Amino acid sequence: KAAFINFISDEEWKSIEPVSSWFGPSSFLMSSMSALFKLSMWIRHGHGYLTENLGIPVWGSYAVFGLATLFLGMILGLVSESLGTDLKN
Repeated sequence: KAAFINFISDEEWKSIEPVSSWFGPSSFLMSSMSALFKLSMWIRHGHGYLTENLGIPVWGSYAVFGLATLFLGMILGLVSESLGTDLKN
């Protein structure tokens, strides 16, 4: 606490370089990191729901998420390919 008070009263904060806009809270990078953390929390809650509420074994929950990842990747690949083909014509 004393170090923080001295930091403010001695104006040591003036010698610190400000954070660049690239690392600011509203930048694309930080928004993307926030979205990844939210996704990881959603996956964690989903895993807990599958194992605790539905009684699915842990390996079954992993299989569900693995299959969902493969299916989503396949769908995104098909969409990407169809958009890529349309753009070439």
